Amino acid sequence: MKKNFLSLLACCLILVSGTAQAEVNAAKAEAFVKDVTNKGIEEIINANISQAEKDARFAKLFNQALDLDFIGQFVLGRNWRTSTPAQRKEFIEVYRQLNISTWSKRFDEFKGKNFIFKGTSPSNSKGQIFVNSLVPMDQGEPAKVVWRVREKGGEYKIVDIIIENVSLAISARNEYTAFIKNNPGGVDALIANLKSKIK
Repeated sequence: MKKNFLSLLACCLILVSGTAQAEVNAAKAEAFVKDVTNKGIEEIINANISQAEKDARFAKLFNQALDLDFIGQFVLGRNWRTSTPAQRKEFIEVYRQLNISTWSKRFDEFKGKNFIFKGTSPSNSKGQIFVNSLVPMDQGEPAKVVWRVREKGGEYKIVDIIIENVSLAISARNEYTAFIKNNPGGVDALIANLKSKIK
């Protein structure tokens, strides 16, 4: 059960690295993540609405909470630099659709779960901060979930989720890098593969 639940959190794959540390308002960053999780629980999981409406609400929350351009650049890694603008745009859109279609239908697995927030930790990445939380499980110890939040122009976005010390963004980048390396079609082949998963 714990493994399945932690896998569900993977809907939000994201991150970027950096070296310069910058001040981020810790209270606002934590409040942002709390608001995202509360909306997910109250407006989607516990709402008495159709699956179609849940899908629509999840898509809205997903698009608002995540910086998908930022995500796309990271998870494609060095392949982002060699991709055309059209490939980049298509990849990000397909990536968005895949996550929405996959995870919105499994959101009910969050029923009965509440995030317990445990403050923030500084990041060495410019304009970023970690928001720490725990998720009580049906069995065993609570799961440790750390949210990497990026602030830009007063706006906050989630750019990675680290579950039990495993970065979902890095995991996604490793998977996509390996796929592209082993497929002559490169980025186009990856996009086609993601499209097939949506279908």
